[in-house]
Amino acid sequence: MELDHAVLWVESANRSLEFYVDVLGLTSVRAQDFEDGKARFPSVRLNEGTIFDLMETSELLPLVQKFTGGSEGVGGVPINHLCLSMSLSEYEAVSARLVEHGVELKSGGENVFGARGQAVRSVYFNDPDSNVLEIRYYD
Repeated sequence: MELDHAVLWVESANRSLEFYVDVLGLTSVRAQDFEDGKARFPSVRLNEGTIFDLMETSELLPLVQKFTGGSEGVGGVPINHLCLSMSLSEYEAVSARLVEHGVELKSGGENVFGARGQAVRSVYFNDPDSNVLEIRYYD
């Protein structure tokens, strides 16, 4: 089993595309279709099999609540954070881009447990819509 996609609620899909593409270094998916009105939302590719959908709350929340059974105010059960694992060189590059763009990094600690065992180091940060993300690397 693998994670196919996660939906992130955002205020502005274009602003979020800039953050996830320019700062985190992910690749956009359907950005032009979204811009042309052919797709309801754009996505960003995390890896070959996983994307994050960037759904504008004002536009899509009522629709998503209807088919997911989400409670009022949210389109599903809120999540605490998303964690992205990467190589040390990717971690250093992403961390540097985040700092360069004025994103505050909060230490997640060292030798922290995750899907691959003990990660060497991690940091937490917020995207432009206050979604909490964590990046980490393993040996």
